Amino acid sequence: MESVKPLAVTPSKKLVRGFAKVLHLRALIGIAQVDSLKNAENLKDDGNMDKTTLNWTLSTDDEELQEKIATEVLLAELFASTSTVKAAYAQLQLAQSPYDPDGIQSADQVVVSELKHLSELKQCYLKKQFDPSPETAILAAESKELQSVIKTYEIMGKKLESQARLKESEAMFLREKLEEAIRQNKLIEKSLNQSGQLSMLDNVHITGLSPTHFITVLRHAVRSIRSFVKLVVGEMRSASWDIDAAVGAIENEVVYWIEDHKCYAIESFVCKEMFDSFHFPNFSLPNESIPDKNKQQQMFFARFNDMKSMKAKDFLAEKPRSPFAKFCRVKYLKLVHPKMESSFFGNLNQRSLLNAGGFPDTAFFTSFAEMAKRVWLLHCLAFSFDPHASIFQVEKGCRFSDVYMESVNDEMFLNSDQTIELEPHVAFTVVPGFRIGKTVIQCQVYLSQHQTKVKKFTSSKLR
Repeated sequence: MESVKPLAVTPSKKLVRGFAKVLHLRALIGIAQVDSLKNAENLKDDGNMDKTTLNWTLSTDDEELQEKIATEVLLAELFASTSTVKAAYAQLQLAQSPYDPDGIQSADQVVVSELKHLSELKQCYLKKQFDPSPETAILAAESKELQSVIKTYEIMGKKLESQARLKESEAMFLREKLEEAIRQNKLIEKSLNQSGQLSMLDNVHITGLSPTHFITVLRHAVRSIRSFVKLVVGEMRSASWDIDAAVGAIENEVVYWIEDHKCYAIESFVCKEMFDSFHFPNFSLPNESIPDKNKQQQMFFARFNDMKSMKAKDFLAEKPRSPFAKFCRVKYLKLVHPKMESSFFGNLNQRSLLNAGGFPDTAFFTSFAEMAKRVWLLHCLAFSFDPHASIFQVEKGCRFSDVYMESVNDEMFLNSDQTIELEPHVAFTVVPGFRIGKTVIQCQVYLSQHQTKVKKFTSSKLR
């Protein structure tokens, strides 16, 4: 790290000021002497004043001059001593941390010495014991003051260097903590992404299903969606996409609180595509045969149990013609535009392989498949209830309702300076909400700080 340089001091200015004072004093003495001689000549010529009065006049002028010179010398020495005490105090502070007994003792001696010197100056001034060489005294005082100022700045420089080293050490420690936190977060994320996370549903019978089980699966699905969105945003940046333009195409005229909130618009787009037709039993598979209502509940719960403990990649490899495999193809081809795939990877190989009946062995598709699996499981579980769980979203401009909605940007409520038509309103739905009987699972919404016409709350099914 580059060391902190002490502030620059220009000794020439101090010296020039000192010489100027000396020259001023010399000129003052010369002028006073000339004035005294002129006054004496005038009094002599006048003839109205005797010799005693003349001597007294000259003596008075002399005393005033000496007192003025003595004051100049006194002030110069006072400033010099003050600067010296200041430098000693700075040294005393520096010597305290880390503890330096020799430095503290040295600074203490300087302070005591200067206090004695100030006391002597006071006595000399009161007794009118003036320095016989005022010019030399002023130059010495100016030199002493300049040295003290330089020393103060040097000490300040050392102190700043020490603080900079301390801050650098703290920054290094915090970087290490951040890296450790990132590592721990990745381990936790990896653990959460494993299929064993749904083990709590292993021994649950269809008659024992509750909204709590649905909420657990929903949370895992949302976590997987956000992981995929993070991957998409990373690919966008690597491909030099204009993210602002992409976000604007998804949700226009939205004022975001911070730059990172724009990812919620991309998450909203992914959710809309992945949950499209969620309220239909065949879920985006129009040619898929579905049994009658009496057997539907058992079939969907069986699908859920059949797949929940497997990784999406393994399930696709084992059952490439299953309804879930068809669901993956349909959703991928709809969600990932050809231009997007070409921009990200430079070709359309993954798309071509899917159209040919295969599945890509890439990190991107693996992430997508895991997300699709969790949405599929959520759909299976939704239709395992009787009556089945329904899905809803809220329209743009609706008033916020904490019964049906959960805000993903709580800054709206923390910022009291914003006045938005009495109540905040919805810019767009990020994650849809669900109803299971009388239980409402809130949808996640982004609240806008931009004033628009506020609508009454209404919910609607996803397409």
